[in-house]
Amino acid sequence: MLDHSRRLLGRLSPTFSRLLSRRALLSPGALLALPAPDRPAPIPRPEEVLSIPVCAQSEDDLACQDAQRRGLFLARQDRWDDLVREIREADQARDTTPGGMPVSDLLAYGARADAVQAAEHALIDGRPANDAPLTHGILGLEEALTDLRGDPYMAAVVALTHIDIAWAWRGTGWDAVVPRMNRDRCAAHFDRAGKLLAPLCGLGMNSPMIASARCGLLAGRRDPHARVADDYQDLIDLDPGNFRNMRAFGNHMLPRWFGSYGELELEARRTAARTGDHWGAGGYTWVCFDAIATDPQACATVDVDFFVDGLRDIVDRRPDQGMINLLAAYCAVALHNELGFHQDADLPRMQIAEAAGWLIRDHLTELHPLVWAHASDGFDNNARITSPTRFAARGHADALQAIAEQFRDDIANGFRVTFTPEGPHIGTA
Repeated sequence: MLDHSRRLLGRLSPTFSRLLSRRALLSPGALLALPAPDRPAPIPRPEEVLSIPVCAQSEDDLACQDAQRRGLFLARQDRWDDLVREIREADQARDTTPGGMPVSDLLAYGARADAVQAAEHALIDGRPANDAPLTHGILGLEEALTDLRGDPYMAAVVALTHIDIAWAWRGTGWDAVVPRMNRDRCAAHFDRAGKLLAPLCGLGMNSPMIASARCGLLAGRRDPHARVADDYQDLIDLDPGNFRNMRAFGNHMLPRWFGSYGELELEARRTAARTGDHWGAGGYTWVCFDAIATDPQACATVDVDFFVDGLRDIVDRRPDQGMINLLAAYCAVALHNELGFHQDADLPRMQIAEAAGWLIRDHLTELHPLVWAHASDGFDNNARITSPTRFAARGHADALQAIAEQFRDDIANGFRVTFTPEGPHIGTA
């Protein structure tokens, strides 16, 4: 009993421990006579003290779905002439959804969705390599390409299909754990995509879609180092408003892919200079965006002031709620995923993460749960979502927790935070 009581002393408040040491150790029954220790008030759950409108599907989400469905519909109807025409027109006009997604890419994604999904499902089910679902869809697209006499946009659609199927064969694991047959199949699809894209030049055709497809091909090349920066520079020059290309560029400049930390920094600064009219300092931020979130050494060497200046310039130019949610979730959630694993990276992470404060307090008016859920996964495009409802619910919970942290003192003082179109309002609970 004495040893057990001593162990308890270390877990209790100092005042209660002193009482226990004087009285409880003398008489076990005296424990019942002691006054109850002071307990802090229960911490309210974020949903009890926060009120913020939730946007389950944004205008951009709906526009993306519409474009993908249009491409899928035209492909299923074998209306390849119409598909190619609409992709070409959208590409040349730089048509985008409200959130900046190129409509040409969405049409092309919808057009190949059946073929890619059939292959993915066949591989997940463990079917043999010669099973029909793995080849039927892509052969149909190849036939359509022949019927269209090698139209460059149809060639891009077929090439992108091969690239997607190549990744389905390879998976996302390290090379050492990928079976030899899977690597060979992956390489074969990349080789076919390379032959289709070899005669095409995105810069010469004034086509961001073609340039983007060529960048997607880099991962399958045996020696891509000589072309990666040039190909991405061409793509960004063709479509400087598309920040997703800059994010992909920065990721591919990491040493795990085709670059080095020095090259990442150099290309981020060059991109900022080339895209200054569109993004201000934001070009630097976009190139570093995913790279520093996933690679601690890249984070340890990032120019924090330049990066945060870029965040402010991005908000100045794109203050829509989709963008604000993306940036806030990045600072409040994604940057914290690797916190504590690399001493030199922790300080830059925390310095950049402080931007979540002004992003949430000064700019956030509605919540986009899916954006926050993707931030929790490190914006991993290959992550499998088994339940969209649970995925969104997790994002909603993470967002409320992060927002509550920004208003911690107000909540501790008994106030409630209500978000309005003009910003957060702090009032009595």
